[in-house]
Amino acid sequence: MAVMEDRWLSVIEIGKYLGVSSDTVYRWIDKHNMPAHRMGRLWRFKRDEVDSWVKAGGAAGLQET
Repeated sequence: MAVMEDRWLSVIEIGKYLGVSSDTVYRWIDKHNMPAHRMGRLWRFKRDEVDSWVKAGGAAGLQET
């Protein structure tokens, strides 16, 4: 069965994809308008939206602390 490329990603998955910790992902959502969608208590991400945010400089100069 083929894996769907356009599926919703979790905080852990998007963190691994971007090479940052989950804490950094939460901080970017809160302080840097990272595109995320709240589904109940969980945050979910579309890879293409996050890619566009990164390309537009959304994560530029931000360091993991």
